[in-house]
Amino acid sequence: MEDVLEVYKRPHDPLCPVVCLDETNRQLIEERSIPAKPGSPELIDYEYRRCGVADLFVAFEPLASKRVVKVTEKRKAVDFAEFIKELADVHYPYVEKLVLVMDNLNTHSIASLYKAFEPEEALRIAERLEIHHTPVHASWLNMAEIEISALSRQCLAESMSDIKEMRQKVTAWQCRRNACSNTVSWRFSTTDARIKLKRLYPVIAES
Repeated sequence: MEDVLEVYKRPHDPLCPVVCLDETNRQLIEERSIPAKPGSPELIDYEYRRCGVADLFVAFEPLASKRVVKVTEKRKAVDFAEFIKELADVHYPYVEKLVLVMDNLNTHSIASLYKAFEPEEALRIAERLEIHHTPVHASWLNMAEIEISALSRQCLAESMSDIKEMRQKVTAWQCRRNACSNTVSWRFSTTDARIKLKRLYPVIAES
């Protein structure tokens, strides 16, 4: 926990940006509407057709008010690795180190790069990363979760039946939010943790 909190204290450095990464998923649903009668509104039937599940990778750089969201059909290790490669080579091609904060999901590791790419390529990408994992059961320390909450409320609340539609709406949301420089002002510090979460620290016995 303190490791992540100390990372959040770093000043903005374009050559070593701190990027929070997380993922979520949404079910694709086709709702069935009941044609409107004269003088009555269109109705939505309680029955619907399931059209699969879409996964969303969210990378959020709070100090630059920047986010990158990618909608995929799966959430396997290869999908995670391809998103990391896209971040490193497309969105952050000139940084010295890409500092990633993410949770302990089984696919969120360097090993995923080796499942997706040849060893030379996997190592090339890995050497550009500096990874900090949140503790187990403490993913609330990941600012990407706050960004996912905004995404869910502002873009994903309505039903969508196909992944193409979701990609279009998510891209529009991402561009709009980046243009407005929306961000998160993180205030929970290591000092706060030692006071408010004192019960989580080991007790040092006096000799």
